[in-house]
Amino acid sequence: MLSVMNLNFFHLNKHAKIVIALFIIGSILIICLSLLAVNNIQSKLDKNYFEFAQVMTKSVAAQTSRYLNITDDLKNNFLKEKYSSFISDNDDVAFIDFKDENNNLIFSSRQDTDINFFNTVFSVSSPVIYNNSIIGSVSVGFSGKSLNSISSAAKKSLWSVFIAAWLILSVIILFSYLIVSKELSKLYKAVKQISIGKFGVKVDSDNMSELASAFNDMSKLLSQYEQQNIEQITLERNKLEAVLMSIINGVIVCDNFDNVVLVNSAALNMLDVEEKKFLNTKIQNFTDIHGQKCFLDKIEEFKDTPLNIIEQKPVEFNIEAGKKTIKAMISPMFSQQQDYVGYIIVLIDVTRETEVNKLKNTFISNVSHELRTPVTVLRTYIDTLCNNGDDFDEDTKKEFLKTLDTEAKRLHTMVNDILDFSRLESGSITLKKEYSNIPELLEQNINSIKVLADEKDISIDFKILNDIPLVPVNIESIDRVIRNLLSNAIKYSENGKNILVSVNISEDNQFVTFSVRDNGIGIPKEHLDKIFDRFYRVENATHSVKGTGLGLHLVKMTVEKYHNGKITVSSVENEGSTFTVYLPIHVSDDELV
Repeated sequence: MLSVMNLNFFHLNKHAKIVIALFIIGSILIICLSLLAVNNIQSKLDKNYFEFAQVMTKSVAAQTSRYLNITDDLKNNFLKEKYSSFISDNDDVAFIDFKDENNNLIFSSRQDTDINFFNTVFSVSSPVIYNNSIIGSVSVGFSGKSLNSISSAAKKSLWSVFIAAWLILSVIILFSYLIVSKELSKLYKAVKQISIGKFGVKVDSDNMSELASAFNDMSKLLSQYEQQNIEQITLERNKLEAVLMSIINGVIVCDNFDNVVLVNSAALNMLDVEEKKFLNTKIQNFTDIHGQKCFLDKIEEFKDTPLNIIEQKPVEFNIEAGKKTIKAMISPMFSQQQDYVGYIIVLIDVTRETEVNKLKNTFISNVSHELRTPVTVLRTYIDTLCNNGDDFDEDTKKEFLKTLDTEAKRLHTMVNDILDFSRLESGSITLKKEYSNIPELLEQNINSIKVLADEKDISIDFKILNDIPLVPVNIESIDRVIRNLLSNAIKYSENGKNILVSVNISEDNQFVTFSVRDNGIGIPKEHLDKIFDRFYRVENATHSVKGTGLGLHLVKMTVEKYHNGKITVSSVENEGSTFTVYLPIHVSDDELV
């Protein structure tokens, strides 16, 4: 029982306070009623006792009236004899005084020293009437002993009744408290289980069966609702995560306290972080490759901007993550009630676009320089021949003309590359193919470009390693591929080196392959995966040959996009490079002339 009481006092504090308050109020009420009842009884006893005193006094006066006409000696003796014994036998009478009609004392019991009249509480006087005439008066003093006895007995009885009532009330309250507390303790524990999300808990109670039944029904419904809500929330969350994970752009969701609460795999890959190390962290603490907190300033800018402005124009900025350039946009996030609950950061990998823009700028610069050189040479030589041609001998004129022809061809090649790039990049053309002899095409291009090789004393070896079938190709575009590979091999080879051109059939007999291998300066390993990108050029101490950066991109586009083939490159720096082209032997009929 004590353990139950302790449990309820600690865990049902409000209920205990109510019970204690009721007990105190009940006790005070019983005490007040007891005091009121005692005072009421005492008042009635006092009134009745006073009436008793008046009746007794009148009785004494009536009995004494016939004796007051006798002589004084007889009066005293008679009154003393009659009332001394009366007073001694009656504890309530303290004294009796008799007076004549002139208010002179005839007799007083207080003159007798054997009579104790000092306990007098009050006295009552009454006239003595004889033959309808007042012949004197009598005064009787009362001690109130009977009144005290009766009052004491009445008070004791009354207090006993009220104490018994108080005890009964205490026992009732105590047992009610213990019974109700026990049941409420069960209910409290069940409610506490529900408060922490454990729905479906049941309460067994014999004394509060209706309440327990209603609680159990509520708990059952809550359990059902919880299951339905969990399923619905899980379904919606799975949909959200599926959509989020399928987005190609990175998405980071932060709450109102800047904690990362959701992130998709695209964002993790872009930022090169692990999910468990990134979730539930402050987004401002993320650092880029330079150790800078790249989100910090922009998050502060976002927070300092009014929401009505930020909704119209999200905060945009770029960050560096490894070798990637990422564009970030921060937008506010609202609930269905339009309450601000955080923000979303969308990440877009713009590495390619950034590189292309950079390459375009480089391309424009290179093309401008490359075009300026032959145009300047052409204008200079033509101007010289026009104004001073008669001053030169024939050999000088031929040398001038040869230079003009070379620069014109160079200018023609660059213009063709730019036009071909634009034409092939648009994808609006269709290259008709015809079955052609690849070894013959290789040999023709070797012979035509041999002049350039001879200028650097470079030898070109040509090997046919197998019986080569005819291959369906667009002759003009494949000629351009061969010339580009051969001219690059010559440009990037030192004087006196050797170039090997070979043609073969692939092991699966699906492709005719030809390769161009030089012994030149080679390509650094870090540039191999970008060597075919448009506008891309390797510019360093050794690669000083100028160009537009379109040649190899056109080669790759021609082979792979328009011939469904493949081109590969292998290179060792300072040892040389090998480019290999794979052309499919069979194509669909609609691709042929």
